[in-house]
Amino acid sequence: MTRVGSWICDSPYSRALGVELHSLEDGSAELGLPFKEDNSNPGGALHGGVAASLSVIGAQAVTRAALGADSGPWHTVAFQINYLAAAINEAVVAEARLLRRGKELCFVDVAVRTGDGKPIAQANVAVRGRGGLEAAQTAEVEGDDGAVDPGPIGSRIGAVSFIGRRGIEVELMREGRSRLRMPWDEGNGDLDGGTHEGAALALLDTAGAMAAWAVTGPGRFKASTPSIQSCVLAPPPAEDLLAYAQVAQRDHEIFWSDVVVCSAEDRRICLRGMVVYRIVT
Repeated sequence: MTRVGSWICDSPYSRALGVELHSLEDGSAELGLPFKEDNSNPGGALHGGVAASLSVIGAQAVTRAALGADSGPWHTVAFQINYLAAAINEAVVAEARLLRRGKELCFVDVAVRTGDGKPIAQANVAVRGRGGLEAAQTAEVEGDDGAVDPGPIGSRIGAVSFIGRRGIEVELMREGRSRLRMPWDEGNGDLDGGTHEGAALALLDTAGAMAAWAVTGPGRFKASTPSIQSCVLAPPPAEDLLAYAQVAQRDHEIFWSDVVVCSAEDRRICLRGMVVYRIVT
């Protein structure tokens, strides 16, 4: 297996999801993911964090192959995914296609679909090869007052298979804000070291959703993530991660939540983004 194929299949997080490499060619990659309850929301719907993870894995695979082994380490400098439909109790495929190769940046389009071709998600990703440069020194997170109040919803999200497997815990959920912790676990790791970008994106997604739920409170509502925009400022470390989210705007059923993800140890930000969340009340 090639070095890129080994990174895809042997990274602990990819193995935990069950990611399969179908093909890796010049400028394209195809990944498969069989259905697993552990990757699902209640009702068997593929978790949005899994589709996001497949997208960054596919984009990084194409970039690593295009730029070569000496171009690393790599990180996703810009990421956007729109969720088009749900995959219910079914396998999915992610097709990554190189749009443009630069000196250190690759721009990649990723389509996630079911086996019968139904579009599930569409991502546009820019991945950077740092060419041996050390990670940037990022800013410290402002954080909050440290209060602990998971509320009636936060205490129950661990029952969601995918969230529970990541070890994500809600420490705070109130007044449109949330603070979540993802303890370091080898199963969330990257073969290159540190926490896998996909796992960190899943934390970002969940924190944005919890901030929205902190506005509405519990109820028999329909909810989903239409879109995520994020930037990986530095590779997520092999440490506990914290995510701070706050609803920046609400327009009826649509919520925009600003989210930062940082190391719990030194509080340095590794991801920053916005989660668009929809709650039909």
